Amino acid sequence: MAPSFGDAISEKLIPPVLKFANLKPITALKNGMIAIMPLSIIGSIFLLLAYFPITVVATFFANAGLTPMLLQVYSATFSMIGIVACFAIAYNYVKASGHEALIAGVVAMCSYILVMDLSVTDAKTKVTISSAIDMGWTGARGMIVGIIVGEISGVIFTWFLDKKITIKLPDGVPPAVANSFTGLIPGAVILTLWMVVWGAFKAAGTNMMAAIYNVLQLPLQGLTDSLGGVIVISLAIPFLWWFGIHGSSIVGGVITPMLTANTQDNQKILDAGKELTIANGGHIVTQQFMDNFMTMTGSGVTIGIVIYMVFWAKSGQYKTLGKLAVGPAAFNINEPITFGTPIVMNPIMAIPFMLTPLVVALLEYFALALGLIPLYKGIMAPWTMPPILSGFIVGDWRTALLQAVALAISVSMYLPFIRKADQLLLAEEEAAEAESAHELVVHEHEAELLAKAEAAEAAAKSAK
Repeated sequence: MAPSFGDAISEKLIPPVLKFANLKPITALKNGMIAIMPLSIIGSIFLLLAYFPITVVATFFANAGLTPMLLQVYSATFSMIGIVACFAIAYNYVKASGHEALIAGVVAMCSYILVMDLSVTDAKTKVTISSAIDMGWTGARGMIVGIIVGEISGVIFTWFLDKKITIKLPDGVPPAVANSFTGLIPGAVILTLWMVVWGAFKAAGTNMMAAIYNVLQLPLQGLTDSLGGVIVISLAIPFLWWFGIHGSSIVGGVITPMLTANTQDNQKILDAGKELTIANGGHIVTQQFMDNFMTMTGSGVTIGIVIYMVFWAKSGQYKTLGKLAVGPAAFNINEPITFGTPIVMNPIMAIPFMLTPLVVALLEYFALALGLIPLYKGIMAPWTMPPILSGFIVGDWRTALLQAVALAISVSMYLPFIRKADQLLLAEEEAAEAESAHELVVHEHEAELLAKAEAAEAAAKSAK
């Protein structure tokens, strides 16, 4: 039998995509971005407490002197995600190569600091303080530099270890000491390289942080923060998932630095005492945009499938699957639905799976652009936070209401497709049940004939 259109596409698409997704730089980038997630969530919690939406509580925190303490935690987390990502990317790259990776991460982190100008100039007094780290570059603004420095440092460190160009100590030396000496040669080479890079940018009258931010990161942030960027992102995630490839990890690993930077830029507008509006430079597309709408209840916004299965499914398989999937779906986990329905490689479900997040994302984009819901601040909810509740946390009641509308859109868009799949599955189950019943009748008839034959044979023996 000739292969289907879907099979033909998957045979050509899946291998190169999987090959790309499994490249060590991509894996290191993805895992490095995962490493900053706890800092983002913890920082968001303390920021929420510092600017608590209930006036009485916020006033109590301020009068008790707690607000500056809460903001200190926020600064110590959100303002460090760039340098943490650099450490984690180099660490994960070297670890994936089968080597001890701690020293590699430390060297990459030092390299990140090296390419900065170790001085801070006060914007008002114009006084420059030397031997200081500008934390404006250690957070989201330095994320692209963190990625570049982390990846290159990891590659170089791994090369030296693979070639065994290291200082080898006797076997009796404790592992911690031996690993420290193993990293001396690659560490020295890496730091020398970034020293030269720093000197080159210094000679040009700038530094690597500012140059990369202005030339690369700002345009990329602008690209993600556009209607075209929303369309591409919302289609790319379910498109990859339909082929069984973890679209959220692949796409998220690439765009998370930009979306996180957009989030932090929004918070800086508020910190400066300005109103968070598009006119004041506020971003529409942030990490919350994706987490709390575009991938709400899982990639593809598949809550519509779960609701159908729980309340209206006719087939036994979907009734059971709905009961199993409703809990995870409430916390934005939909692998049971993705593989159990299945959605992967299922032509019936391809259209709603790809179009539903697009419609939801467009609804959210224009709601933010028109001011129907507020732009997102620095407060981020864990991606497992249930819808509606997450809307209240990252926005307000209007954001939660829009999430409810998005859930209704999911139900309406999936309904005709999942109903058709349910009908087909029910027909298969009924056919299988009928075949099983027929086989049972045949078996009983055969057993009856066998019993009669055995009885006749026994009667014949008795007559003899």
